[in-house]
Amino acid sequence: MKSLSTLRAGIIGTGFIGPVHIEALKRLGVQVSAVCGSTKGAKSMADKWGIPEVYGDYDIPGLLASKNVDVVHITSPNKVHVEQAIATLKAGKHVVCEKPLGMNSKETALVVKAAAKSDRVFAVNYNCRFFPAILQMRAMVERGDLGKIIHVQGHFFQDWLLKETDYNWRLLASEGGKLRAVGDIGTHWIDSVSFILGAKVESVFATLETFHKMRKRPKGEVQTFQKLDPKSMVSYKVDTEDFASVLLRFGSAKHRFTDGVHANCSVSQVAAGWKCSLAVGIYGSEGSVRWDMQDPNILHIGRRDTPNEARQRCAPGFMEDVANFTDYPGGHAEGFPDSHKMHYRAIYEHIASGKKTPLLFATAQDGHDEVRICEAILKSNTGQKWVSI
Repeated sequence: MKSLSTLRAGIIGTGFIGPVHIEALKRLGVQVSAVCGSTKGAKSMADKWGIPEVYGDYDIPGLLASKNVDVVHITSPNKVHVEQAIATLKAGKHVVCEKPLGMNSKETALVVKAAAKSDRVFAVNYNCRFFPAILQMRAMVERGDLGKIIHVQGHFFQDWLLKETDYNWRLLASEGGKLRAVGDIGTHWIDSVSFILGAKVESVFATLETFHKMRKRPKGEVQTFQKLDPKSMVSYKVDTEDFASVLLRFGSAKHRFTDGVHANCSVSQVAAGWKCSLAVGIYGSEGSVRWDMQDPNILHIGRRDTPNEARQRCAPGFMEDVANFTDYPGGHAEGFPDSHKMHYRAIYEHIASGKKTPLLFATAQDGHDEVRICEAILKSNTGQKWVSI
């Protein structure tokens, strides 16, 4: 297998998540050779991270034509993902695309088709799969440590949009899609659970709610998590949800421990005090396992007839199954940035090996399936009934 340092990356987008990709890639020894975005944003990012090629004024063709880019990371707003993904494949580059893959399944189906015709690797950035705890839970379920899986519950809670004056482009359906809380963070929960169970969602029942029917926004655009001056804002009508309750039914898995599992998930971006809590509980006939991303290095194991456990990463029972996806010894916390690093390691090793390593990351098909789930959730909320995917 080739060294990861021989592969070169180009980044499209200069917002919150772009630097997360860059930092993770540099930690892996991958060369980040180009960045594309607004002229000001691209130059600023290039100066900060020592990136040699700058493509300002959103010069996507310029970046795609570069002979110094092998893999393109698409970290731009949701509405341009499909267009940029297809263009990147046509240019003969590998793709790592932020989620959601696109604004609707009609569009994302085109990406699936383009990816299938290409010999390039295509990944969607569902990085939560690569927390060691998620991988450990997956191994426990597949091996039967928890017995027959009965049900799954959990949430993804944030509070960064709690106030009416909190603003980001994701609040606008025209920019981020008709689903906001579910589409932005809820899909991470759904993908993680699907990955753990080794099964696909077959049907959903959902209720969506918008607490702030009207919000205030600045006259110009802002970066994610940027502090704003309420005095310089104007009111607008909100057309996306603040929180949601979603029931899900999963289909069968390849192993015998998961079949028709029922799950329930709460999603909120107005949950005061919760900064980024993706919590999952897997409940089986022989035991349970619970985890929260805000405490990423601890797994809580539940038993009926023996004492419960709190397992630490890099300790027995939370070590052997995830050896290739954790770098630091126990007690040295690995969290959000490390999940991105491990994700890109898996993708770039897959590229460098000629696709001979395990395909653990989300593919274009997975990204398409997540968009179809979102559309079913919207339909379910409208009709207040179960909707098949």
